[in-house]
Amino acid sequence: MLRHPEYQYLDIMAHLLEKGDRRMDRTGEGTLSMFGAMMRFDLSDGSFPAFTTKKVYWKTAVKEMLWFLTGQTNIQSLLRENVKIWTDWPLAAYRKATGEKISQEAFERRILEDDAFAAKWGDLGPVYGKQWRRWLDGNGVEHDQIGALMHSLKTNPTSRRMLFHAWNVGELDQMALPPCHMVYQFHVSGLQGEGRPRLSMLVTQRSCDIFLGAPFNICQQAALLAMIAQQAEMDRGELIWVGGDTHLYLNHLEQAKEQLSREPMAFPKLVLKRKPDGIDGYRIEDFEVTGYDSHPAIEAPVAV
Repeated sequence: MLRHPEYQYLDIMAHLLEKGDRRMDRTGEGTLSMFGAMMRFDLSDGSFPAFTTKKVYWKTAVKEMLWFLTGQTNIQSLLRENVKIWTDWPLAAYRKATGEKISQEAFERRILEDDAFAAKWGDLGPVYGKQWRRWLDGNGVEHDQIGALMHSLKTNPTSRRMLFHAWNVGELDQMALPPCHMVYQFHVSGLQGEGRPRLSMLVTQRSCDIFLGAPFNICQQAALLAMIAQQAEMDRGELIWVGGDTHLYLNHLEQAKEQLSREPMAFPKLVLKRKPDGIDGYRIEDFEVTGYDSHPAIEAPVAV
């Protein structure tokens, strides 16, 4: 019997607990770190790698991915979808700049209700979506990397240059957070055989919070692969995830041990309920995830 693919994730976490390099980090929390990790998930049967040893809020993850695809960089549109995962950074900047001890709830309410306030304090700088859809080169020309990828998949699917990335060196200092999942590279197989070709995607992540970040990132990346494969009229292949500095925060150790005590359950299935005209046309209602059973959620603080 094949080993459950979620054990790849649990093995990384167990390795960090046992052998991780203890080090201080940007946030001041401290981590157990390893350099270099890999996970592979076969999505060809419709599997959706929403981890099961704790509940993953997959709709929030997919909503963030849809937001990236729009090219937007302001949290106002995220908050309208009740997605609050990016609030910490502009909230910290606002508190530091003004000295006002505003609560997160009050800050988010002002972002939602006051467009001028949102424009000034809700923008994250040129983060993922800006780089993916509106990369500005030295001549002032904007480049839509996602659009270029879709064109290549349809016209030159054997290309080894089908990728997009967000590590724009000249704009890193303007970003609320430099990109963690940096590079997305694509590979098409089965072009000479019968049936539809298969699309696989490799994600390179320079920095990974293994407890909070990885489960979230993996399922949203699987959703992205499903969308792009559908648009390119291909079947889903593999999602391959590669981590650089892969770490467990020191204030997540007990939560990690609790998760490691649990047995994985079967992955759910993902069906896209319709095919929009383009990659920009997806809505959260288009994603149908069936058979998702998981152990209860495990709460842990976010390091900012």
